[in-house]
Amino acid sequence: MASPSRALGRGTVVRYAIGSVGTGGFGTLPGLVLLIYMTNTLGVNPAFAGAAFTVSKIWDVIIDPWIGARSDRSLARTGARRSFMVLGAIGLPVFFVLTFAVPPGLSELASAAWVLIGFLLAATAFSFFQVPYIALPAELVDGYDDRTRLISARVIVLALAILAFGGGATEIVALVTAGGGTEYLGYLVMAGVAGLIFLIAFLIASTVERSARGTSKPMVPVPAPEDGTAAPKVGLGMHYRRGWSAVRSSQPYRALLVTFVVQALAIGLMLAGVAYVAAEILGTGVLLLFLSLIAPALLVTPVWSALSRRIGKERALRIATVMFAVAALSLVLLIWFPGPWLYAPVALAGAAYAGLQSLPLAMLPDTVAHDAVRNGPGRAGTFSGVWTAGETAGLAFGGTILSIVLAVTGFIPTVAEQTATQPESAIVGIIVSFSAIPAALMFGSLLSLARYPLRRSDIDRNTRRVDAEPAAGNGAPTA
Repeated sequence: MASPSRALGRGTVVRYAIGSVGTGGFGTLPGLVLLIYMTNTLGVNPAFAGAAFTVSKIWDVIIDPWIGARSDRSLARTGARRSFMVLGAIGLPVFFVLTFAVPPGLSELASAAWVLIGFLLAATAFSFFQVPYIALPAELVDGYDDRTRLISARVIVLALAILAFGGGATEIVALVTAGGGTEYLGYLVMAGVAGLIFLIAFLIASTVERSARGTSKPMVPVPAPEDGTAAPKVGLGMHYRRGWSAVRSSQPYRALLVTFVVQALAIGLMLAGVAYVAAEILGTGVLLLFLSLIAPALLVTPVWSALSRRIGKERALRIATVMFAVAALSLVLLIWFPGPWLYAPVALAGAAYAGLQSLPLAMLPDTVAHDAVRNGPGRAGTFSGVWTAGETAGLAFGGTILSIVLAVTGFIPTVAEQTATQPESAIVGIIVSFSAIPAALMFGSLLSLARYPLRRSDIDRNTRRVDAEPAAGNGAPTA
């Protein structure tokens, strides 16, 4: 069996982690700025803004399983998923800039439609990168702890990216407006800078598969027809049936997926509310609040990795879930006692957030490896496609819930350079969306997490079986 150090080289870790510069940025910016861009710059009613945001994310849920199945087919035919990642890297910057290029003076409906089309295209391009990117750890790493190490490095970069994009995006808009530009121009410049970073990070990460494949044996063997011909083409419906089959046939994957989706919904709701809490509760910019939420993740990600090695990933994830829920629930007190004390529980939630990001993603390739032993290899892309669709849906509907609460509680939308005094009901709605609802979702996710059955012994046993199969088949010694 290959030693962990040879199975996971430093170059593989670095290149893979760099991809999270882009995934963290695109995962953060829409939830953080898109809704408030529509309600406070374009003057779009929160209900319309939430509908446009949600429709684009529903499209992601539709397209992601298809992309996952197609990337599995590409892996079987060519031995790589890289072409999908490069296509997404090139397309995302163009469409992301388009999303924030709404001309001033458009009607409310036209502005919402423009953002919908642009963001739908951007989200599709992102999925072309994200789905195969999520599938790679199961094929690059073959150890229980090595997967945690790979994902932990990624989460550290992810936290840095979220911090940089979350704080930097609003600062770019502020700098442009302070220099005499409009909010429209500020958001456009922000999108251009972000798009360039997406392009560079994704292109670098797309090389990890090619460089690593020649130096380490994939945990999940690449399926290929015995006669060397290409895999037969299948229809669109078959891709979705395979995705449903993956969910239905793998109980560990199903339990982990449900847990992650519910938690993504809670996190998406909280992230979408950051800008509103900063503006309407604190009366400040978003940077400091965002720093208190994300900065702790940089410090404690290695702690979650060490804890998972000691007590297991699933137990560490349970602790992170309870921490986040308790921290979020305490923020309900903002209704009666608004003030800077909120930074402390937000920082605690940020520390838990590191575990909520790193641990499920380290457990996902464990479920892929377990499925490969039980049902045969070749479904990593299908698993990651359904996973990405679920994550996308969770994060999207977090923003949807917030937009519904804002609409119901009487939030007043504004156009650029205008201000409005929000009614008390809207303030309460913002706080509840930022605290009680995410806490309830987190506590609820513990029910599905309790059904996750895999432990370290299961993964190590599967690893030994996969490593032994080539030797049994051709008499060659294992690596």
